[in-house]
Amino acid sequence: MNQLLQRARDVRLAIFDVDGVLTDGRLYFLTDGSEFKTFNTLDGHGIKMLINSGVRTAIISGRKTPVVERRAQNLGIQHLYQGREDKLVVLDELLAELGLDYAEVAYLGDDLPDLPVIRRVGLGMAVASADAFVREHAHGVTQARGGEGAAREFCELIMRAQGTLEAAQSAYL
Repeated sequence: MNQLLQRARDVRLAIFDVDGVLTDGRLYFLTDGSEFKTFNTLDGHGIKMLINSGVRTAIISGRKTPVVERRAQNLGIQHLYQGREDKLVVLDELLAELGLDYAEVAYLGDDLPDLPVIRRVGLGMAVASADAFVREHAHGVTQARGGEGAAREFCELIMRAQGTLEAAQSAYL
């Protein structure tokens, strides 16, 4: 079994960054000052399958926007933290609340604010479009870019390691 699958076997909580991970990293602002983001439906379904397999999910984002709150609600993501720059502090709060250990956490990020969490958790991954320094220090890198299926790939890796991917897929046969 490869190293990433071994790390993913014990994951009980999967955490996602937003900009550059669940989106392509672009920020879209309208003339009235509002913003919008585009999300990949493959990523969304992967997160839903992961939740249905029994893995808890969270978003930790340095930015705060109602669009992300709505997306988290639509997907059933249980824990949402926005406007939080120190992601490691949030991680520690969340682990204390859930009674989990770092080894039971997987994180998918793309930039330097994600790096302390990526390096601390059991499975810390970067998307293919992540900053080069972050990719270098992650346990693994997705083949897909942020906003283009990277979250789905991450979710499927965890489910494959835990033996739940085939059941999730065959539910649609």
